[in-house]
Amino acid sequence: MPSESSLPYTDAADRLGTEPVGKLLLRFSIPAITGMLVSALYNVVDRIFVGRGVNEVALGGLSLILPLMTISMSFAMLFGVGSANMISMRLGQGRRAEAENALNHCFWLLAGIGAVLMTAGLVFIEPTLSLLGSQEGSGALAYARNYYRIILYGQVFFLVGFGFSHCTRAQGFPSITMIGMIIGAGLNMILDPIFIFIFHWGVEGAAWATIISQFASALWILSFNLGKRAVIKLRFASFRPSGKIIMSIMAFGSAQFLLQFVMSAVQLCYNYSMSIYGVAALGVANGGDIALSGMNIVGSISMMILMPIFGINQGAQPILGYNYGAKKFNRVIRAYLGAVSAATFICTLGFILVQGFPLLLVRLFAPEGSPALLTLTPWAMRVVMLILPLVGFQIISTNVYVVTGRPKISILLSMLRQCIVLIPCMLLFGRLWGLYGVICAAPVADGFSVILTAVMIFFELKKLRAASRRS
Repeated sequence: MPSESSLPYTDAADRLGTEPVGKLLLRFSIPAITGMLVSALYNVVDRIFVGRGVNEVALGGLSLILPLMTISMSFAMLFGVGSANMISMRLGQGRRAEAENALNHCFWLLAGIGAVLMTAGLVFIEPTLSLLGSQEGSGALAYARNYYRIILYGQVFFLVGFGFSHCTRAQGFPSITMIGMIIGAGLNMILDPIFIFIFHWGVEGAAWATIISQFASALWILSFNLGKRAVIKLRFASFRPSGKIIMSIMAFGSAQFLLQFVMSAVQLCYNYSMSIYGVAALGVANGGDIALSGMNIVGSISMMILMPIFGINQGAQPILGYNYGAKKFNRVIRAYLGAVSAATFICTLGFILVQGFPLLLVRLFAPEGSPALLTLTPWAMRVVMLILPLVGFQIISTNVYVVTGRPKISILLSMLRQCIVLIPCMLLFGRLWGLYGVICAAPVADGFSVILTAVMIFFELKKLRAASRRS
């Protein structure tokens, strides 16, 4: 069988509408899952080495800047996922020139916003860090400043590498994206211990390892899209900016953008909540910093469980988009149900791991953690992920409305879990029960959003089945 990179256009893209759906889901989702897990390792490996090689308070420093890093991710998703959705649909409709135009716009949008974020971040780093919700007299704030100042230099590499990987997958080459992410994460895992344990650079070493790795990953993805093997190519000389295309890309990517952007608001609320309630709940002077570190560990484990779900989502996206554009609605339904089944299976395994071995997971990051950290974090991990087996269904279902051209519904469903229910619950429960109430808000928001998503997707599938019978 020829490799993905040697397939002609008709095989690489048109197979999305002809090959068995189950085979396609495996072919596209496994590389995407691998890629997303590898991508998650950028942050998780940094946290493991920082927790082991610096101290647990430094983990709290990385938690402080999570809202800023998530904002960068939101722009990568806006233009990367937006362009990828547009590319897959245009290829399904046979409009190859428009797909290539979207690819070219994607590069300049990602590079441009990366340069803006880097410049603004370096100029306003002090006032920005002061707004992140650290405990008064926080020891974590200095670690956050030292780490983020270096991370800012790699903003263009990160946005181009991560955002452009979606476009490569949309062309029918998921393995190319996977290899790029493996290159970056593998290099990061090699450089982290060298910079932290051998050179003794602390959190600065973790930051340098990250941006060097992001540069390598971006270089790989760009080299493919500039080469002869790509279905559609990046062409610098012929690029002509179009406001209409930019608006279309933003419309296709708006759901993922808002989801990520709202996640930064949630992370900021967590930061402030840890600062306000941490000392009283944990009974130690640096309780705010310890609570930050604990929630950082919980977030890291959650990320490692949910990243495969996002990988399934991304793997299913070109299949859903192409077949919806080609009016093959029965294949859309089969791809959706297959993706939901796989996502639910992974979430259930993650749930069993978290509920059964939380302290073991915490010790990966802080083998000699303080009593306060080792008491709070396992309990918080179990509570935050109480509804985890159903979360995969909710995530996959929101993507259906993106590929069917109704991003507003996808935005609503995504924001239910991340903002509309979660933030009010955090504020209310925090006032009633302090730090432990804030932590309990997560499963309440998950449960509510799953119920509403289930009702809405029932009617959406009914419409798709009716359209399939008519076609």
